[in-house]
Amino acid sequence: MNLHLTDQVCFIAGSSRGIGRAIAATLLAEGARIVLTGRDEASLERTTRELATADTSRRILPIAGDFGDAATIAAAFTRTVEHFGQIDHLIANLGTGAGKPGWDQPDAEWQRLFELNFFASTRLTQAVLPHLLKNASDTEAQSRGSILYISSIVAVEATPAPLPYSAAKAALVNYSKNLARQLGPERIRVNTVAPGNILFPGGTWERRVESSPDGVQAMLKAEVPQRRFGTPDEIASFAAYLCSPQAGFATGGCFVMDGGQTRSL
Repeated sequence: MNLHLTDQVCFIAGSSRGIGRAIAATLLAEGARIVLTGRDEASLERTTRELATADTSRRILPIAGDFGDAATIAAAFTRTVEHFGQIDHLIANLGTGAGKPGWDQPDAEWQRLFELNFFASTRLTQAVLPHLLKNASDTEAQSRGSILYISSIVAVEATPAPLPYSAAKAALVNYSKNLARQLGPERIRVNTVAPGNILFPGGTWERRVESSPDGVQAMLKAEVPQRRFGTPDEIASFAAYLCSPQAGFATGGCFVMDGGQTRSL
């Protein structure tokens, strides 16, 4: 399917590996111009080399930095506009589920996980919106752009994940839905994807598989009707669709991709 994303500028926060990298590769294959970002310069450089070809290299802009930091965000958006002329889509793939289990969570842990999983994305949003609002939109059907958040099924389901992480991802879903209502008249779409268990090199599930392969297989068999992990490419395909004009009537949605694991929706 042609998603009609040729030369659209997509800023993917958190795209040096895993889901973010797959989203970047998919958008690049659709003809988009992409901004690759990440904290680890070596990982970012490696991803840039892997994705760059004679055809795609001119459509890739790598920017390293901590994208929870307001000054870094502002500088990155300025550089993007100077390089590509505009920003059409923000994909916020930020956060971590690493934390302690149980109900006894100190204030510092709540603050840390909300900062990484919620406030970093809202900070990105506040900074990108002036750029999206400058984009032309001549008809009611023409979008000025879109914002896509990568959340998690912990936002919509009871799981063993750390409580602050789950609450922060749930806050992100609620923020997305309310923001979509406010930005609808401005023809900016806002959506969220909530992945389930996604396996990729260097990810949390790879480490769990290595430490307890039988336990992981038992979990998949008991909790996931498809009895398998998802892949970054599966999330990326849907993410690219949500950014595209093919999904022009989709806004305010939280789209779960988890092999059937959630029961509450």
